[in-house]
Amino acid sequence: MPDAGPQGPGGRPWLGQGWRNRVVRSPAFRRWAANFPLTRRYVRNEGEALFDLVAGFAQSQVLQALVELRVLHLVLDDPLPMDALAARLSLPEDRAEILIRAGVALGLLRLGRGGVQTSMRGAALLGVPGLEDMIRHHDILYRDLADPVAFFRGEVATELADFWPYVFGTGSGASPEQAARYSRLMAESQDLVAEDTLARIDLRGIRRLMDVGGGTGVFLSHVAAALPRADLVLFDLPQVMDGARAVLEQRGHAGRIDLVAGNFRTDALPEGADAISLVRVLYDHPDDEVHALLARVRAALPAGGRLIVSEPMTGGDRPHRAGDVYYALYCMAMRTGRARSAERIAGMMRDAGFDAIERPAPLRPFVTSVVTGRLRGKSV
Repeated sequence: MPDAGPQGPGGRPWLGQGWRNRVVRSPAFRRWAANFPLTRRYVRNEGEALFDLVAGFAQSQVLQALVELRVLHLVLDDPLPMDALAARLSLPEDRAEILIRAGVALGLLRLGRGGVQTSMRGAALLGVPGLEDMIRHHDILYRDLADPVAFFRGEVATELADFWPYVFGTGSGASPEQAARYSRLMAESQDLVAEDTLARIDLRGIRRLMDVGGGTGVFLSHVAAALPRADLVLFDLPQVMDGARAVLEQRGHAGRIDLVAGNFRTDALPEGADAISLVRVLYDHPDDEVHALLARVRAALPAGGRLIVSEPMTGGDRPHRAGDVYYALYCMAMRTGRARSAERIAGMMRDAGFDAIERPAPLRPFVTSVVTGRLRGKSV
């Protein structure tokens, strides 16, 4: 039998990850490391990171309050004294001060001689399309996560699944106001997704691109600018078409993009495109539906046809917060699909008959990541 190596008390090995973890758990070691010149900065940084994990829920509630009260808007251009801002917010001054100072600690506000003013980070938050609406609707996700153990056991009938108007206003629990709010969120955030997607892929040579599950056509409106001579097709549910027409009319592409109504879960996809895009589609569906959709994509494309997948993805072997914390939990609460890694999506594409798989480094993984491939066969 192989030598197990040096043994510690109880027959446990001295070396390895377990040994290191036992040392780090030791209060005596932590006290030593906190004072030793070569380790104290690392210990302090790790301590702050650990505290951020512990206090993260409080930070998210401060963010929610700042957005709901429109604090960043009120002091965006000119500062306000603390008492004046408290009056504008209809908050007791002592509680308003706690909220404002918390906003300063989060980097969203600043305190100066003139009073409270929005910081550069706060101004950037206001400049991201759809971000405020996303923060506002987190109140539903917070309720879904009130008992996180029950949530991970699958024992929570999540509200988010019922309130999301999955087909633009037809969600089972959505009011017209909620439907409009979430539809606006999807359209606004799609601009960022389109920009990051098109910055990482090469569209040269595409003659006809079909965006499957393309919603209101925001992605295709960006493609229209990038491919002025290509034919463009939006394929989505009939309920989406009126919203798509309105958006495309507003953006000046009403006569440029063909709208085809259908259900990619049950209908064959129209043929004739040499490229198909799936933008924020796969993560809304379980594996069996994704495999079926990719089979339909394969049937619709010619040999060498291109497939473009763009959506938030997990980190695979290197988990990251955007994909493996936020989007993974969000998809669980939606009860419709799951966040996947680029490697996993690439594997599903290979299983469907695609090769020449590319996974360009994302500009902003918290916005979207991209995987592309070509249907096996001669080039288009």
